[in-house]
Amino acid sequence: MIDPSISLDTVQDVLIESGTIARMGKGLEAGSAAAIDVTGLVVAPGLVDMHTHVREPGREDEETIATASRAAAAGGYTAICTMPNTDPVADTASVVEKVWALGREAGLVQVVPAGALSKGLAGESMSDIGEMARSVARVRLFTDDGKGVQSALFARRAMEYLIAFDGIYAEHCEDESLALGGQMHEGDRSMKLGLRGIPAEAEELMAARDIALSRLTGCRLHLLHISTAGTVELVRRAKADGLQVTCEATPHHFTLTDEALEGYDPNAKVNPPLRSEDHRVAVIAGLADGTIDAIATDHAPHAIEEKDIEFQYAPPGLVGLETALALTLTELVEPGHLSLPDAIDRLSCAPARILGLGEQGSLAEGRPANVVVFDPAAAWEVDPARFHSLCRNTPFGGRKVTGKVVHTFFGGKPTVTNSEMDLVDV
Repeated sequence: MIDPSISLDTVQDVLIESGTIARMGKGLEAGSAAAIDVTGLVVAPGLVDMHTHVREPGREDEETIATASRAAAAGGYTAICTMPNTDPVADTASVVEKVWALGREAGLVQVVPAGALSKGLAGESMSDIGEMARSVARVRLFTDDGKGVQSALFARRAMEYLIAFDGIYAEHCEDESLALGGQMHEGDRSMKLGLRGIPAEAEELMAARDIALSRLTGCRLHLLHISTAGTVELVRRAKADGLQVTCEATPHHFTLTDEALEGYDPNAKVNPPLRSEDHRVAVIAGLADGTIDAIATDHAPHAIEEKDIEFQYAPPGLVGLETALALTLTELVEPGHLSLPDAIDRLSCAPARILGLGEQGSLAEGRPANVVVFDPAAAWEVDPARFHSLCRNTPFGGRKVTGKVVHTFFGGKPTVTNSEMDLVDV
């Protein structure tokens, strides 16, 4: 059992009763409970994804909250934070409450809606932040993800307003004047491939601006899917200065580089783009030293007819809920960049802390039994045809990875069982 939130790393038993962690210790008797032998496996707090695109409402052909929940459970997740770039945009209490209710109806993971900062993600007028924060969904994280807020004045005003609701200002760091029309990371490879590039500075300039505004206003700031060495260093300095700044990185940014675009594969087209090796190394270093708090998937499903077209016309994004744990174990833990407890902290405990999810990210006695059980040594090959997501847009198809989910429990109920990622009925 490994749980960094309570400094737990030991071999013992756990008893789940009435949906909670009832007891932990050596030699526990199952009593009336069903005994599950997990010898040789790792029991950890269920994973928490801070960055999931569910496409519902509006594009249910690409993903629904129910199918995203199935994919999440299959990947070992017990909570997902859904991004607001739906149709209609999640910029009102009615939309976030619908997302929240559909998540409860699916019943496989805790669905935590994020709210838009601006109406229609236009970056001009503020959304109904107060109403969303006070709604039954109790929205905590606000973002115009998919677009960076271009106006510094709007960003400042939003931060000042969010403080009253203990809200988190979350930014997709991208200066559109530098990034407009870009298809991949700007560098030698973009020149070679004849594709317009997005410079690292497009991310770093906005990250620096928002850190400065966080310092000015005192608002909590979370930087989404950071991808450059410069951004990592900006966050490192902000934390050293005691600012309330957190950030996340994705498995594709610590696993792949812009070399993955050599064949013009639209499945490797993401935003922010895959960077060069020096940036990938810097992201890994940031995860290793704790500068980067969380590993988030940026799960972004797209229909095959949208992705299987000429590279420059394909939308950015990949599906990631079902591969995140294995990529973390394969690319970070096996090479020694992260210890297994640190990996679990980045995937579970830290995201739960940032989002204020007291029912997630811990195996402490009395807490809800949101649990993942995985085999850290199991080798398997990524097969997109077996994904539970409605979409298959991944650059990792055929990749050999290590670490496989065996069981997932949400509120004490099994949602995944027996190592094949076959979901059971709940």
